[in-house]
Amino acid sequence: MEVPLQELQSWQLSLTSADRSHVEGAGVQRIIDLLNMETHIEGGYFVETDRDARQITLEGGKFQPAQYSHNTGEQRPLSTSIFYLLTPKRSIGHFHRNASRTVHTLHQGRGIYVILKNDNDHGLNSFQIETFRVGRDIAGGERLQWIVDGGNYKASFLIPDSSVEEGESNLLISEVMSPASRLELSNADLFVD
Repeated sequence: MEVPLQELQSWQLSLTSADRSHVEGAGVQRIIDLLNMETHIEGGYFVETDRDARQITLEGGKFQPAQYSHNTGEQRPLSTSIFYLLTPKRSIGHFHRNASRTVHTLHQGRGIYVILKNDNDHGLNSFQIETFRVGRDIAGGERLQWIVDGGNYKASFLIPDSSVEEGESNLLISEVMSPASRLELSNADLFVD
């Protein structure tokens, strides 16, 4: 399901023009505290929930897209898992990419994802854009689970929930990366006028 850019921009404006204090609503803060989350460099909050003790050796690009240059023989955990949370105060997960394939699973809330799929047929700077909603309205086209392949940029945006008290909207997901990955932040801030 495609999401028009102007719809995405209107949600971003309503969230970013709100109160700029970083105090979360009580219910959101409770989630952060119970899950022992901390702020994430890309936006939102996270906590690592699992790091596989088994290691995998990266051999000459075998486990990541060709455009990544990892040291041959580098050891990585087989997988890692995190909880990731967007809130009204940290409502945007800024564009970044992981070298590894990432499986995302929704726990609660609604959001929009924008994926810039690397179009290898047209060079490293050519992308196909995919946008979709995540949430529980499966009949309406929302997704409960989605996969982002390594090398693709992704960004996420909280959709405010009018059925909860102001400041209590959130988007809570799990991400499983295999092999364990490092993120790379994009230099471009694509949604600022």
